[in-house]
Formats: sequence, C-alpha cells, structure tokens
Amino acid sequence: MTRLLKYSGWFLGALLLLFSGPLLLAATGTQPERNAWQTASRDSAGIAPAAADTHEAIVQVYGARAWSWRGYFAVHTWVATKEEGADHYKVHEVVGWRQHIVSSRPDDPDRHWFGARPELYADIRGEQAKALIPDIYKAVDSYPYINEYEAWPGPNSNTFVAWVIRQTPGLNVALPNHAIGKDYLGNRVGATTPGGAGYQLSLGGYVGVLAGVREGVELNILGLSLGVNPLALGIKLPGIGELALRNTNPMPDSTH
Repeated sequence: MTRLLKYSGWFLGALLLLFSGPLLLAATGTQPERNAWQTASRDSAGIAPAAADTHEAIVQVYGARAWSWRGYFAVHTWVATKEEGADHYKVHEVVGWRQHIVSSRPDDPDRHWFGARPELYADIRGEQAKALIPDIYKAVDSYPYINEYEAWPGPNSNTFVAWVIRQTPGLNVALPNHAIGKDYLGNRVGATTPGGAGYQLSLGGYVGVLAGVREGVELNILGLSLGVNPLALGIKLPGIGELALRNTNPMPDSTH
C-alpha cells in the first residue's frame, strides 16, 4: 500500500509538472484576446524586410501561439522563402481545417497567426538562402502526410515544418519544445533532430527523448516537452517554451 501511494504521488507530481506551464498561462491570461478567428488580426508584424526592397534570397522560420485553448500548450510554425530578386515571399505551412492541408503560396511571411504575434526563430540570407530554397520546395512537395492532420500528437503543422527542415540539407533550425508535433516521426522510431547535430527517439509523438547541439536535451511525455539547453543557457518548460539567454539558430550577423 505504501509503495502504491508512493508511485501514485510520483505520477501525480509528474502530471502537475507537465501541465503547470499551460495552467500558468491560462491563469495569467497570457494568450492574446481572440474572440473569433474571422476577425482576428492577420496583419504583418513588421519583422521581415520588405521583399521589393531586398534583392538577396531569404529563408525564415516563424512560430506563433496556436488558436484558442491550444495556444496554452503549443505554437503553430511555418517557413517563409524569398528567392533572389523576387518581389514577394512564399509561405509554406500546414493548416488543419482545409481540404488540402499543405499550403505554399505568396503571402506576408510575418503575419499574425489569427491574433497571435509571430516570433522569428531563424533568418538565413544571401547565397546560403539561395542554395536552400530549391531543396525546401522539394521537401514541401514530398511531405508524406498530405491527407492526414491530428492536432495531437501529429502529424500537424509542426510535423510539416520539422519534415521540411530535416529534408533540406543545411537548413539546421531547432524548433521550440512547445511546437507539439515536431517529434512525430510516423512509423519511424529514430531520426536526426531538426537542428542538425543530434538525434531523437519517439514513439508516435507520445513519448520520446531528444538530444542535439542546438536543441539541448528534451524529454517528451504525452507531447509535452521539458528539458535544458546548455548552448542557449536556457531551460524548456511545457507550454511556456524555452527561457534562454541565447538563440542557437542562424540569424543575420549571428556570432554563435
């Protein structure tokens, strides 16, 4: 009986730790006020340089809090590209409520995600971006879950972005730990991390472990991840994301 109580205590403690982040966000009202998706802002956040004024090629990865209560748990991510000399960006993402879930179209790269301000995770420019873009297009076209969408544990929008990153040599970008679905590997158990130098194991996106130079170490339980990132001098909390002093992803004029 004592052992049962002990194990029950550990189990409840683990659940409390996993859900503490989302519960804290809900209690503090951190989610932006979004009463209806039809009227929620889709305006540019002014983060990306104007395409018409920028000749060089650009590749960017963004994320923003998911819609409704899902935003307490996760972010929605996407990839934006601008070819050299082009006067527009193309945005590549998966949207679950459409018949054709993969969307690759001209658009503002830094639009609010239905009221949630986007965060720039990575920004690659010039010759490096120019070399990446053809492979990004191929990765988008080869996404294996074009007729499947599950908000949890995947495949979803974050599964798509993780796929594009993994399938594009040189596009080494660590996605945040609260990009639920990024760890969904389908029928595979192991894969390289999106950040490039690392490896992860995952059982259907429900349970897994990840270790990489850019990502640090993450433990995934029921899709919620926590961990540490020594290179970024940060910790990762379920729902809240990574609290770090450094960004380990490629950025303009980056020194890391």
